[in-house]
Amino acid sequence: MSASIDRDARAVLLPAFDTLDVLDIMVPFLKEGGCSVLIGETRAEYVARAMSTERLACETPDGFRASIAALQAVTPHLIVAVDQELGGIQRLAGLVPPLPTLDEAHTLSPDALAERCRITAQGARALGVSMFLAPIADIIDGQNVWLRARTMGSYPQAVARLVSAFVTGVQAAGITAVTKHFPGFNDLAEDPALADVCLATPLDRILHNMLPFKAAIEAGTKAIMTGPAPVAAIDGNNSASTSPAVMAMLRSQLGFKGLVVSDDLDAPATLRGQSLLETAIASLNAGADLLLVAGGPHLSALSEGIAAAAQCGDIKQQRLADAAARVRQIAGGG
Repeated sequence: MSASIDRDARAVLLPAFDTLDVLDIMVPFLKEGGCSVLIGETRAEYVARAMSTERLACETPDGFRASIAALQAVTPHLIVAVDQELGGIQRLAGLVPPLPTLDEAHTLSPDALAERCRITAQGARALGVSMFLAPIADIIDGQNVWLRARTMGSYPQAVARLVSAFVTGVQAAGITAVTKHFPGFNDLAEDPALADVCLATPLDRILHNMLPFKAAIEAGTKAIMTGPAPVAAIDGNNSASTSPAVMAMLRSQLGFKGLVVSDDLDAPATLRGQSLLETAIASLNAGADLLLVAGGPHLSALSEGIAAAAQCGDIKQQRLADAAARVRQIAGGG
């Protein structure tokens, strides 16, 4: 049982790196039960919403594919996630056929847009990628520096149409779409990755802006990512990624049955003064299945802490096992 818990504790983690040079950390992690990796971007690239000229000059499809293949040699059924957003951050810029621009996407029919997204996803699959942390379903009708230049519009019906086509297209190519950031963050005073900020939007406005998430679920999105900040109208004490009430809304009110992915647990608005381990435990207990965390040498201690929490009852062993099983199902192509 202990060995199973240890492996489950690693299976529920999605470590993020801003480089392809991850073997030293990821190989031991994978051998001990991990099955996911996020090939991300630097903070500067994240802020710029574009890959750096240096990255674009040095990364090639063959080099990217070889780096992923080295990880797949350890864990053949490996979730390889990237940010590949329509209108936002595109980690695979220069490596795969591009997504349409946002302006172009709004002019395409749903079928035509889905086909363009499928072609991009097909290129990603050829590189070994299996998951897009996209589409962004948030409606921005206030200020939000965190999502500025990443969202797809201010009108729920228009965004819902794009979200549905994106999910349909990328999943037709075998890529898991992770629709984000539930329940939607329309107006944040600060960046939750930098400050402990709370969404103060009234519930009726949140529900009004939730249409794109409902469209994603109707389109069959295999995963949904919860947001990084508290939502006062639902649960003002816990971030969406650690909130039982937010998870219950997603599961019970929207009827979502798939994989729930947390946003970055290292964000100040998610940690809220707690340790990373305490936050990971809270996220699992709330109902998240796959926990996004920064990659690094601390992964081993974090995994051991989660396993110990399951051993002593701070996390129900069945909850951990169910989360790990849902992650492995997605990793296996389910």
